[in-house]
This record gives sequence, C-alpha cells and structure tokens, in this order.
Amino acid sequence: MITRRRVMICAMVALVAPAVTMAQHVRTDSADRAARGAAMPRSSAQLDSIRADSVLEARTTRLAVQLRCAVCQGISIQESPSSLAREMREVVKDQLRAGRSDAEVKAYFVSKYGEWILLAPTARGFNLVLYVLPALLLIGGLVGIAVVVRRWTSAPAP
Repeated sequence: MITRRRVMICAMVALVAPAVTMAQHVRTDSADRAARGAAMPRSSAQLDSIRADSVLEARTTRLAVQLRCAVCQGISIQESPSSLAREMREVVKDQLRAGRSDAEVKAYFVSKYGEWILLAPTARGFNLVLYVLPALLLIGGLVGIAVVVRRWTSAPAP
C-alpha cells in the first residue's frame, strides 16, 4: 500500500537527486579545467589570438543587433534562430575579419537587401517620417484629449 509518507519521500528524492548529481559534475568540471589550465600554459601569441577573437565577436554582435533578419523580419540577426540569420552573422564576421569598417558592412547589406535590412533606418528623406510621426501623433492625441475634457467640463449652452 502506498502511503502518504512514501510519496513524500519519493518526491524529495526526485527533487534532490538532480541537484546532487549536478553539484558533482560542476566540482569535477572545475577540477578538470584547473588541471588543464595548469598543464598547458598559454603563450602571449595565444592570448593575443583569444583577445582578437573576443574583439571580433563583440564587433560582430554589435553589428548583428543592428541588422534585421530577412526571415523573421521583426528581430535582429543576432537574436534570430534561423539558418539565414546564422549565415548573415558569418558574413558580418568574415567582412570584419577582412578589415572592413562597420559602415562598410552595413552598406554591403543595404546594397543586397535595401535600407529595409537596417533595424534603425537613417533619418533622412521619407524615413524622416518614421522619426517625426510618433511625436506628431502624441501631440495630436494630447490636444484631442484636452479638447474632449474641456467639452465635458464646460457648462452646457443655454
């Protein structure tokens, strides 16, 4: 017969066992990493390579956040899980590795996809409407609310 006590014990074991197992793996992984680090000292060339890769990754991420995913269309290629977004990130990384500037990489994507590919289009020409329209709508809404409130609170005409 299954008692309430047995069910509680089984539930506690089910909750605690994964945590204990994970703690053992973390302890083992950190000890392995420490042993590998002590066994293989890094040369300055290796450290420079690691630094260069991290700088390249940071620049790639900074640019990838500014480019729209052609498949998802509402998010950047940095956040998109699609294969096209991964390929676009690799193109960005390859161009940065080749020595191109951020503006040149953006210009490359604009030449391929049009200015639509930029998540924040430049504020000139017709795109200026995108920057001005929200402010105009906000001002118009506030004026509309003020007119309606004034009509509601004014005395009725005889």
